[in-house]
Amino acid sequence: MAQSLFVRPDVQAFLDYLRQAAAAGAPAMHQMAPDQARAAYTAMQQLADLPPRDLAVIRDLASPGPAGPIPLRLYDARETRAPGPVLVFYHGGGFVLGGLDSHHNVCTEIAARMDLPLIAVDYRLAPEHPFPAAPDDAEAAARWIAQGPADLGRAVTGLIPIGDSAGGNLAIVVTQALMAAPAAAPVVAQVPIYPLTDAPESHASFRDFAEGFLLDAQVMHWFAQAYGAPADSMRAFPLHGGHDQMPPTVLVTASLDPIRDSGRVYGAALARAGSPLVFTERAGTIHGFIQVRKAIPSAQADLEAILAALRGVLDA
Repeated sequence: MAQSLFVRPDVQAFLDYLRQAAAAGAPAMHQMAPDQARAAYTAMQQLADLPPRDLAVIRDLASPGPAGPIPLRLYDARETRAPGPVLVFYHGGGFVLGGLDSHHNVCTEIAARMDLPLIAVDYRLAPEHPFPAAPDDAEAAARWIAQGPADLGRAVTGLIPIGDSAGGNLAIVVTQALMAAPAAAPVVAQVPIYPLTDAPESHASFRDFAEGFLLDAQVMHWFAQAYGAPADSMRAFPLHGGHDQMPPTVLVTASLDPIRDSGRVYGAALARAGSPLVFTERAGTIHGFIQVRKAIPSAQADLEAILAALRGVLDA
């Protein structure tokens, strides 16, 4: 790793805080039982992220799923609206952590700034529900949303899968599935934010940022073991899928992220295939930045830049 590595001052302050907490004996995620780790993950968001926005609509729903109802949460700045596209949000957490509450604050921000309905999907988690439970639920929910069911209260003209980390992976997996076998409404754009798209161990970023940058190699190995995905499956690692005729993509990476290069190679695959792409790498910041906008104040501008790029794609 280069000695002149750029780290933003607010990112460095947050990393210093995390190092101090670890030195004081705070357990790492992979050292906890899954339920404890999930509670800690959600608590971190409550402490480190900006407060939620007030919205006209925040309502829990459920869609049919392959193993029973899938919990959803609808966010909208308007009580009613004309037919239009819907953001379908998939949370991060390595397929082991996260849920409707872990990304609640940022979902309110995205819905407010985009002035579009957003539906967060609470897919099943490993290790209780290993691969392919997550992509099965993610796709089933998207197909149900595309139908504009009465429970939704909004007519849907298009889908915008969006997600961070594992959720970025699922956004791509769902987009690929719905491009191959269309749903009732088309995918009009996708927004994978620091996504996992392939097995990351071979990438330089995995080695360079394996420790000390929030997401580390030990936690990623824990996630991978729990998820149990086959290395050659495109529904686990969408880099193996097709990349031509994809909808416009806003692809985001973070420069200090161990899975940074997994996002980069996906962007390169889209570019080689001629699929429309807006790529942004947020310099000097870490994996998970959209969830820690109070701890890392500059992350708010990063999120605003991502959403501005999405608005540009939708207005084109």
